[in-house]
Amino acid sequence: MLQPLFIEATSLSDAWFQTLYRCVEKGRSFTIDRGSFEGQKRLEFDYITIHIKYPSVVPLLPQVSPAFGFPNPVADDYLDDYLPYLMTGEEKEGESYTYGQRICRCDVRNLPEHYADMKDILIQECEVWEDRKILVKTEDGYFLNQMELMIWTYKNKGYRNNQMILQVGQPSDMTLIDPPCLRHIDTRIQDGKLHFFPYFRSWDLYGGFPANLAAIEMMKQYCAAAIGVENGEIIASSKGLHIYDYVFEIAEALRGRTIEEFAKGL
Repeated sequence: MLQPLFIEATSLSDAWFQTLYRCVEKGRSFTIDRGSFEGQKRLEFDYITIHIKYPSVVPLLPQVSPAFGFPNPVADDYLDDYLPYLMTGEEKEGESYTYGQRICRCDVRNLPEHYADMKDILIQECEVWEDRKILVKTEDGYFLNQMELMIWTYKNKGYRNNQMILQVGQPSDMTLIDPPCLRHIDTRIQDGKLHFFPYFRSWDLYGGFPANLAAIEMMKQYCAAAIGVENGEIIASSKGLHIYDYVFEIAEALRGRTIEEFAKGL
């Protein structure tokens, strides 16, 4: 039987430490059949939801005590390079996708030139399509910036709707050897604050979790300021949050146990 788990945390760092501890306790051990790190063992939650009440508390990235003798899971300057991959359409040669390309440079080049005049399909207001921050025109055609569309809609159409979800996943991802782990970031404005609800199909707890959530939090802060509301909370979920076998000993050290005690189930 599946064992869903819920964790309530104060900050992003608190969420990482709590979730790492619980993964050692509750994660199921199995060997990867297909995908990244095929053949390796890992511990994985059946399903987990993490409610982070104050994700803007700094530092956004977890800091490991030097006494343990190993580095932080994410370098302090990592976000400087990572953030553009979430908030712009930047893409390097050889990459099949980036989260930012899916969110901020979504391919809509199949739209006809006179898209605003189409009467046979339901489509957003004409002023949306006249805004070149939302519908970006390039020499290759049109690209949709979902983040800017979300900001525009909340500012101009009110807060009470359930439509503003930033889509990353698409059906053709099933043909990729390594499809995007982040599938979407749902959003809501409640009590005057912008809240994010990211979902990951698979998620590396040790390095990916802190880096992804810190960048998502910075993105949320930008969007909240652009809309004119306060920055809110994060409720993240995944049916594949895990740690790999090479992290087991680090996780046990952080919990105050040796790897031998872990193997014996102590």
